[in-house]
Order: sequence, then C-alpha cells, then structure tokens
Amino acid sequence: MTLTLRIGLAVLALIELMLGVWTSLFPESFYRDVPTVNLTPPYSEHLFRDFGGATLGLAIVLGAAAIWPTTRLVVIALLAYLAFSAPHFVFHLGHLHGATAVEASLLTVALAATVILPFALIGVATIRVRRAPGGVSAPRATPEQQ
Repeated sequence: MTLTLRIGLAVLALIELMLGVWTSLFPESFYRDVPTVNLTPPYSEHLFRDFGGATLGLAIVLGAAAIWPTTRLVVIALLAYLAFSAPHFVFHLGHLHGATAVEASLLTVALAATVILPFALIGVATIRVRRAPGGVSAPRATPEQQ
C-alpha cells in the first residue's frame, strides 16, 4: 500500500512540478498553448506567475509526502491538493463553452481524475493505518505505521 501511495503522490507532484515551472517561467505559453485555458480571458502575467508559484508549492508538499509517506503528511498533502483541484474542476464544468467536444471531454475527464485520485489515495492511507499493527488507536505509532 505504501508503494501505491508513493506512486500516486509522485504522479501528482510531477504534474504540479511541470505545470508550476511552465506557468512560472513561460506564462504566455501556458495561456496560449494549453487547450481551454484561453477560453476565460484576459491573460494576466501576474496571475499566471502566482499560480505557477502556488503549484510549485503543492509539488513540494506532494513530493515530501511521497518520500516520507506518514499518514498525517499524506492526508494533509492530498487535502491541500484537493483544495485546488476540486474547485478547479467545478469551475471548468461551468465554463466549457467555446471548447470543442473533444477538448471539453478530455478536460472533464482529466480534471475529474485530479479529484478522484487524491480521494482514492486518502482511502489507501486510511486502510493502511487500520491494517497496521495496533490499528488507528495505537498509543505510540511509529512513522511507518502512520
């Protein structure tokens, strides 16, 4: 189960790292080249660079949770990620006008995955703790059990 958590967290961290670097260093390219991003103008370099920095912050937290997958850190990292991904998904569901049918479908599926995967990983982390010796109520759980 720890391997599943590490892989899932690493995937999310790498995605956030790529997006963070792209939007921080090349905000105009991100706006222009990512399908559907330019459907909600106007472009703001400030906003995109700030978004890139915040995304890099999420990448760091998710990466740390992948390296040190204690339950507490994993859940905090995934909840932080969900604080972004869930509203982002909902926003795009209401702003698909102007997108082609293929763009709208791909965007909806991809963004739904950004909400489903963290919830699934929280479930894995919870199951892992319950299966550990001593379970949830262990008085002194070691980091490996968390």
